[in-house]
Amino acid sequence: MRIIKVSDDVATRVVGLAGSLRAESATRMAVRYALAGAEEEGARVELMDLAAYDLPFLGREKEEPGARVVERFRADLRAADGIILGSPEIHGSFSGVLKNALDLTGSDEFEGKMVGLVGVAGGQMGAVETLSQLRTVGRSLHAWVVPTQVSVGDSSTAFDQQGEPVRPEVGNRLTSVGRQVAHFARLHKCENHLQFVKEWEGAPRTSDAINPKPVTR
Repeated sequence: MRIIKVSDDVATRVVGLAGSLRAESATRMAVRYALAGAEEEGARVELMDLAAYDLPFLGREKEEPGARVVERFRADLRAADGIILGSPEIHGSFSGVLKNALDLTGSDEFEGKMVGLVGVAGGQMGAVETLSQLRTVGRSLHAWVVPTQVSVGDSSTAFDQQGEPVRPEVGNRLTSVGRQVAHFARLHKCENHLQFVKEWEGAPRTSDAINPKPVTR
């Protein structure tokens, strides 16, 4: 993708949501790495820790003290220009942790925002179903889901102890997602909306997976 520089005075904030409560899960590592790409593009970044929010289940969001927690969570999302969603693939879908968090939000938090997608799976096939379903959710919330997305397979060996991707192509794809989210968020905030549309339509549509295809027997 050809990057057109935007005025430096257009500040953007990109946040990440990881659909795993484990502190050192592969999903969190992947989302952190994608956020690093957004930071390289000039955005202020933050991983919003769902474990720290301790969100109530949908249906109890109006009860205290959960109501205050939900409002703080929503406010933090509304303050973002871009959002990176990451989830492990569980039973052919994304995690219940992320599903509940998204159920507690609406178009007020997502409409017009740039959204990047990261899926993580234990097997070689990757998290294609997770990415497909998250893209549907993003569209239903009227968000702009960026063309590049990442499916990380073999999650138990995908990252080293420092949280770095073992395979360079994984790291490149993750940072590419973050850069696209930050870049298009800046274009969308500036006055050059025609440039935004031109670059959006010309952005490469990458394949869902980064893992080799299984051998056909």
